[in-house]
Amino acid sequence: MRIIADLHIHSKYSRAVSQEMVLENIALWAKKKGIQVMGTGDFTHPQWFNEIKTKLKPAEPGLFKLADSTRFMLTTEISSIYSKGGKVRKIHNLVFAPSIETVEKINTKLGWIGNLKSDGRPILGLDSKELLKIILDIDDRCVLVPAHAWTPWFSIFGSMSGFDSLEECFEELSSHIFAIETGLSSDPAMNWRLSALDKISLISNSDSHSLLKIGREANVFECELSYNAIIDAIKSRDPKKFLYTTEFFPEEGKYHYDGHRLCNVSMSPEETKKNNGVCPVCRKRVTIGVMNRVDKLADRVAGKGGEGRVPFHNLIPLDEIIADVFGVGVSSKAVKKEYEELIKNIGTEFRVLLEANYEELIKATSPAIAKGIISVREGKVELVPGYDGEYGKIKIIREVKKNNNQHQAKLF
Repeated sequence: MRIIADLHIHSKYSRAVSQEMVLENIALWAKKKGIQVMGTGDFTHPQWFNEIKTKLKPAEPGLFKLADSTRFMLTTEISSIYSKGGKVRKIHNLVFAPSIETVEKINTKLGWIGNLKSDGRPILGLDSKELLKIILDIDDRCVLVPAHAWTPWFSIFGSMSGFDSLEECFEELSSHIFAIETGLSSDPAMNWRLSALDKISLISNSDSHSLLKIGREANVFECELSYNAIIDAIKSRDPKKFLYTTEFFPEEGKYHYDGHRLCNVSMSPEETKKNNGVCPVCRKRVTIGVMNRVDKLADRVAGKGGEGRVPFHNLIPLDEIIADVFGVGVSSKAVKKEYEELIKNIGTEFRVLLEANYEELIKATSPAIAKGIISVREGKVELVPGYDGEYGKIKIIREVKKNNNQHQAKLF
């Protein structure tokens, strides 16, 4: 069975998350996107976990559902802040669990360590290795995946507070780490440059804080619909089971390049080196981004190491493509209307972005938008990399937008 899964999101109980992020809405938008399995997110939060227990019913082994077809897997993200090796570490980790009973035991144990009520993504003074040990001791079917592994401030390989290897972080338990999450500012090709990650699966999820951003990155499997089958597909690294991931263009992520947002300074790794890591405006240290950090840890040149690996597709979310063609913001009524029309006529956002051919698309939308979607599939985009917390800017090629004048006049 073909399964699209987004296993990292947040509920309304996390900071800076939309109050619309409730189970019913998440299930609705998963269906619009074409996602079969969603992570619940935030299962450590008492109120959210109560909603999970009350509203979700058992479906296939290890999966849960409301009344509709969307399945949920029990997931959460935990922020660990602790000292190790003489440095302060700030690491975000995803935890996947196979049952309500397992989650109850995890929450009880973690509740002794820190305050789980304060945020959907709790901050605990807990070594990542100890977190891994706790969940495995409770249920060896649990999985820990380092989240957005290259983000500068809060990740295992982050330039500001991370480690240089999985082994440095997890020590003798590192063999239990079989996957990492690439995050928005890196894609699999960047990770393939590290031979140390050759036996590690690379998963991608949205880390969504709002409904529309669900599925902006995702995983596509060919397996049975169950917790164990999905975990086995991830663990296998077999392109026949783990078909591919869908990815941001990494330049669009908030930390791809180095820079200093307050001074509007963005620099490539080469420019950072020339400036000795210092902002040319204020003379303070710049935030070292993902591309630079990958360069530092990599033992292969770009373009190497991908042989036999799970492939990936770089995509731009559908609302961003429509907004770019129209020349308006993504939250405009025109964009929302066109988005809904496309979904209604073609089926799901993933079908629009990945499968529908040009003939199908022009029956459902303008030639300009149809050409924009095809251009994104072919990688014909203009990119301005993100840096120091500032999202990158991505545009479809100008030739596509020139064809939109007639549609614009008709629309407005």
